[in-house]
Amino acid sequence: MGIFNLEGVVAKDAVKSQEFRVPFRDVDMHGEMSRSAYVVRAEEAVTEFWRRRKPQKGDPFFTIGKITCTFHTALRLGDLVHMHVGVSKIGGKSAGFLVHMLRDGEAVAEAEIVWTAHDPVSREPVALPEDLRDWFYQYLD
Repeated sequence: MGIFNLEGVVAKDAVKSQEFRVPFRDVDMHGEMSRSAYVVRAEEAVTEFWRRRKPQKGDPFFTIGKITCTFHTALRLGDLVHMHVGVSKIGGKSAGFLVHMLRDGEAVAEAEIVWTAHDPVSREPVALPEDLRDWFYQYLD
């Protein structure tokens, strides 16, 4: 459940920040969180970020065009990870999201996920609607 301000709107910080504890299923035989789990967690964070926005008529269909991840230090079973989601870039037909992962204030990884807008029917690439671009700008890092 998000943090709400007096108007009943989810507060901006609640939209951008999330936490998880590294579960056993994500740990490899070396005792470290597997690299693919970082990407999965980043995708979950971006999905949660989007969940805070009500769908609008005319919203495009999105596909993932690119995912990159930079690893700084390994996570281990039970580590508490804080994730911060921000918009890293706003293009004509795409938007990039940067997920920072921190443990005890120390950067452990950053993942960038780029989503490309498509027409819901034809699946052809389309320009981002202005209202969506405006929404992204408030989260631009």
